[in-house]
Amino acid sequence: MEAGPDKRTLRRDILAVRGRLTAADVQETAAALAARALGLPELAHARTVAAYVSVGTEPGTRALLDALHARGVRVLLPILLPDNDLDWGPYAGEGSLVEVRHGGRMALLEPAGERLGADAVTRADAVLLPGLAVDDRGLRMGRGGGSYDRVLARLERAGADPALVVLLYDSEVVPRVPAEPHDRPVQAVVTPSGVRRFRGLP
Repeated sequence: MEAGPDKRTLRRDILAVRGRLTAADVQETAAALAARALGLPELAHARTVAAYVSVGTEPGTRALLDALHARGVRVLLPILLPDNDLDWGPYAGEGSLVEVRHGGRMALLEPAGERLGADAVTRADAVLLPGLAVDDRGLRMGRGGGSYDRVLARLERAGADPALVVLLYDSEVVPRVPAEPHDRPVQAVVTPSGVRRFRGLP
């Protein structure tokens, strides 16, 4: 069985479930996600965290971003480039974000200040990755745009080894996601009900 259609089906099913969530659902789970994530040693000891601003019914990150910023952590947020690669900028609180529409896609909230370059992520102690699912091996399935595949490849080329953490809803931790040869397992997934750690692939 080919991985492509399986991924498409899994993405479609997960997005359909997310599409039924209300703003109240997202806000409630965002508070739980922040509380769980802030207890992770990887974030508790991090000086720089690369993260992202959730949009729509994605697992909410805003409470976590604000809590990290309040702790004095340097938070880097992505800026989508025309080729789908990511630049990075510092988060300086809610007023530092601007809404940017990239073509016909959903508007993203991006940092309005200086751009630090695509390699800024290689200096992060932890990287929070968006995703749609993670499996029992710690393999993450994204939306298919490839932006974070580039980020992970950049980290590998640089010899950087930050903690990789995915934020998901409970139902999005699944037995298996279709894997690609370049996929790299994450260390942990945070859901509203808890944290699950992975030992990685053999």
